[in-house]
Amino acid sequence: MQVEDLRRLLALADHERVTDAAAALHMSQPTLSRLLARVEEELGSRLFERDARGVRPNPYGEVVLAAAKDITDRYDQLLRDLAGLLDPESGTVRLAFLDSMATSLVPRLLHDFRQQAPRVRVALRQEPGHEILRDLASGVSELALISPRPDGPHGWLPLQRQQLVLVVPAGHRLAERARVRLDEIAEEDFVTVPSGFGFRSLVDELFAAAGATPRVAFESGDLATIEGLVGSGLGVALVPEEFAGASRSVGVPLVADGAERVVGLTWRTDRVLAPAAARFLEFVRSVAPFGRTGRAAGGIPGRR
Repeated sequence: MQVEDLRRLLALADHERVTDAAAALHMSQPTLSRLLARVEEELGSRLFERDARGVRPNPYGEVVLAAAKDITDRYDQLLRDLAGLLDPESGTVRLAFLDSMATSLVPRLLHDFRQQAPRVRVALRQEPGHEILRDLASGVSELALISPRPDGPHGWLPLQRQQLVLVVPAGHRLAERARVRLDEIAEEDFVTVPSGFGFRSLVDELFAAAGATPRVAFESGDLATIEGLVGSGLGVALVPEEFAGASRSVGVPLVADGAERVVGLTWRTDRVLAPAAARFLEFVRSVAPFGRTGRAAGGIPGRR
């Protein structure tokens, strides 16, 4: 039984006469009668009672008609949802992003994209990098703002190069320094993100290059929280420069090669992006410096 068969049963119930229902459905009366007989045989029950006044559903028919109404409504909604997803003018972009971008890069991009595509919906997922990669692999997300550049079949459009600094509490012994080496803070209580986060891998690599191991006292998946813990005197931390000084912390430049985080837009290259997602990608390319050449970018034009 097909969806159109269910629609014809609903029309028959509405018109209560085979002749009238057949005319409304633009089909012959014998064809509709044969359809009804076939459906009743398939379901193993008589659904309509026939008399001189026409046809009316019996209790079994009422059950079938209720289900038919539900199925056809859901099918129509499915078609509408797919049309929306496939329409670059009114579809949905499924975008994941790191927590640390929630109040900076993401709002700026979405504000500007909305000016260009006001009818496109953007479904947001805010999560750690390892969860972002999992969702990209499963198709839950189509695009993601992430750091560092992921391995495997991922496209990459660099958007921002964020310099890392050491944040220390106000009045800390290093607060007035012009620069600091990582081996100078090996004995300090250190605040950072948990193992498994992309940013933690970057921090660990920087310490390893300096021949030092941080003494981790607190872990948080949110860089703003980390800066707040430092401002409260609970340790020191490495964060992108834009996070320094939000509370009572002081940012101190680092003497360390590679002390930066490159943030970019990524997507899976082993599948085709839906039209709305492809439109978002092209929009970001149009505003990202060096986006088409793949060179690291300093930031979105006109932004800080």
